[in-house]
Amino acid sequence: MEIFGIDFSCAFGSLRDGKIPEKDCLLPLLSKLLGYAIVAASTTVKLPQIMKILKHSSIRGLSMVAFELEVVGYTIALAYCLHKGLPFSAYGELAFLLIQAIILVAIMYYFSQPMGIKMWIRPLIYCAVAPTILAGQIDPVLFEALYASQHAIFFFARVPQIWENFQNKSTGELSFLTSLMNSAGSMVRVFTSIQEKAPTSVVLGSVIGIVTNGTILSQIILYSKPQAAKEKKMK
Repeated sequence: MEIFGIDFSCAFGSLRDGKIPEKDCLLPLLSKLLGYAIVAASTTVKLPQIMKILKHSSIRGLSMVAFELEVVGYTIALAYCLHKGLPFSAYGELAFLLIQAIILVAIMYYFSQPMGIKMWIRPLIYCAVAPTILAGQIDPVLFEALYASQHAIFFFARVPQIWENFQNKSTGELSFLTSLMNSAGSMVRVFTSIQEKAPTSVVLGSVIGIVTNGTILSQIILYSKPQAAKEKKMK
């Protein structure tokens, strides 16, 4: 019995016989289910952040460079997974995260008016290069180098935000829910990537995500109490 590429026959067969499914049967099934759960959750993961910015009409405390680098990282990661022919459950969230990240950056540009020429150059270069990367129309060696670099891109996408939070002792308009879902998604993706026999570089990317997203989540929790006390005093 197969549904959406998930084979339930092994598990159902064991349960029908009154037995607990074997590890070799259960883990791949769990990996597939968690993979699709991540993909489903990814369709709304950045929505809390988008809504928070729109609600307050502010990008206070948000690092523009951090979110721009995130778009670049998602683009490279998605293109690589498509090129490697990995199952959709192993990378599907990247497509939804990329779309939301682009919308998020566009909203940040809107609230950063007026935009200088230097700020316009970055999105124009991205629009010119991204289609070629996503189509996989680049040298395989360069593709591997790009994917290897995307780990550094994601790492340095988080560093400016982490540093800004540390300097301000505040996380500004950062969304707790979005950061929580990013952290949880990275943890689950490590397990599913290993089960799907994804390249080590893919697993490494998820590990970096756990560290960086976990740090930002910790900062939101750490700085939220002083910020709440400060706002209460001002009232």
